[in-house]
Amino acid sequence: MRSQKTRWLIYGLLFIAIIISYSITIQLKVTPSPFVKKTFEYMEHLPPQSVIIISFDHEASSLPEIKPIAQIMLRHVFRQNIRVIGMSLFAEGTAIGYDMLTKAAREFGKTYGEDYLFLGFKPQYISAILGMGESIRRIFPEDYLGNRVDSIPLMKNIDNYNSIAMVISIADGDRAVQWIEYAGARYDQKVIAGLTAAMITTYDPYLNSGQLYSLVGGLRGAAEYESLYGKLGGGNRGLLAQSVAHFFIIILIIVGNIIYFKNRMQSKGMK
Repeated sequence: MRSQKTRWLIYGLLFIAIIISYSITIQLKVTPSPFVKKTFEYMEHLPPQSVIIISFDHEASSLPEIKPIAQIMLRHVFRQNIRVIGMSLFAEGTAIGYDMLTKAAREFGKTYGEDYLFLGFKPQYISAILGMGESIRRIFPEDYLGNRVDSIPLMKNIDNYNSIAMVISIADGDRAVQWIEYAGARYDQKVIAGLTAAMITTYDPYLNSGQLYSLVGGLRGAAEYESLYGKLGGGNRGLLAQSVAHFFIIILIIVGNIIYFKNRMQSKGMK
């Protein structure tokens, strides 16, 4: 019974620590990694009115880590007056991606159909990626809202990757790999990945070979991007909460070891 109360006390204190740390705004001092800098600089120097594709290739379960990456990148491209074609190669990412894209666009006063649009979800992702290299209109004859793609002003002079400056895959798995291997290898399309921290090392071979242009990974990557952008967001708050949780666990380990060795010494003294 005592151990159960101790367990609940630990979980309760950890919960309180995370809630408090996530609720306050403290700017963490983070040094942007070379890949985050490369991503930021590329977006910073894209000509206004350039068109990019952002594909929300993730599940809802990864949102705490993925959402801050997507949000700061969307804010950056809209601030730079870059036009966005949103889509998803993962069913769960469809509604989530549309919601994030729409909210970011409203924040900057962007107009649907002129500054951004959302094509929706397409199954058979390899066929979709390859097909878009020939004709985006053929793969997506209608957008997510049911509008004919041919009638959307943003798509007036765009039919394939030749008119797309960059594909950004916001992914929690290997969907970005398909963009690299099919859009990148076959059509020479630049690809950037926004990834969960656990997936970063998986993409090292693609970074080293130059097949993946760059990446932004995990809460730290989002916080680094926010520091370059000049406005704190979910990345900084999430990294602070994560750091507090890690520090709390370290303290528990130290306290646990002190108690263990103290009890051990006492038991030896009794003998």
